[in-house]
Amino acid sequence: DVQLQASGGGLVQAGGSLRLSCAASGFSFRDYAKGWFRQAPGKEREEVSCVTSDGITYYADSVKGRFTIISDNAKKTVYLQMNSLKLEDTAVYYCAADFRGCPMTTWVNPGDYWGQGTQVTVSS
Repeated sequence: DVQLQASGGGLVQAGGSLRLSCAASGFSFRDYAKGWFRQAPGKEREEVSCVTSDGITYYADSVKGRFTIISDNAKKTVYLQMNSLKLEDTAVYYCAADFRGCPMTTWVNPGDYWGQGTQVTVSS
């Protein structure tokens, strides 16, 4: 069975850091683009970051310079290092994998596989 298991969310003060992890199994991890989306209450889902199977990265303008996506093929895990967190980063974060590449929102139905969400709450 395909699984994407996200973890690492929590409550953090503005300016702080968190690292999200997404452990994958059941598919050829290295051949897929991996990424993170987020959805805040009352807002549409937003693609935050994506990394292709070749290691090319994509970031939403809102997180450039603050977030870093890292794919570890040996561990079949993709990470999202989030620094300098802002109140507006509060959302449920989801990991996804897509064979077609990045950014995943290029595709009509982005994400071949999805993990469950992990809540990130940034407080003032």
